[in-house]
Amino acid sequence: MSPRPCLPPSTRAWGGAGLAALLTLAAPSARAAEQVVFVSGAFRRSIPVADLERLARTGEAVGLLGDALRLGGQDPADVAKLLNHRVTLPLVLTTRLLSTRFGEDALQRLSAILYPLRAPKLGMVALRSATILGIQTGSGTLSAVGFLRAYPNDDLAINLPALQSALQGLSGMGNVVKEFLESDLGSNLERVKQPGVPAKP
Repeated sequence: MSPRPCLPPSTRAWGGAGLAALLTLAAPSARAAEQVVFVSGAFRRSIPVADLERLARTGEAVGLLGDALRLGGQDPADVAKLLNHRVTLPLVLTTRLLSTRFGEDALQRLSAILYPLRAPKLGMVALRSATILGIQTGSGTLSAVGFLRAYPNDDLAINLPALQSALQGLSGMGNVVKEFLESDLGSNLERVKQPGVPAKP
């Protein structure tokens, strides 16, 4: 396996010019995703982010979202809990992790599933930006709704075939986690010194 090319620090950190280009694609007043667009070949169906936020806030599913949950036999209350669920993520450590080879590989895989509808090649940049801004806005936590609010494009596309393929491959995630834990980064995470806590020898 050939070594992975090393990216310049500025590119690895934010994607500089790519992020600027992505932001110009959104409407001038847009600061978050407005539509989640499910894509499968020529098939496209959009769910307004406002409907997802309403579900998260009230537990009520309306429009196409409500129809989809009924057809899928999903309880709106359960989906609302998922949308509101917050994961605690340290901002500095997460930013560093997303700039490592492991983090960039994860972003690259996710960007085949989630990407700006009109700029799929900027998927990695958008994911990194939404994650970091979402954690910052959420005071060290990130939820699905927080991620959508921080996503720097009007339309977040979800590639259904790629998503299905990824879900089918979840059985192999154990190997990915094992590889990470055995890597230099994984073995050194224990050594990350918290304020006032001595690092382990």
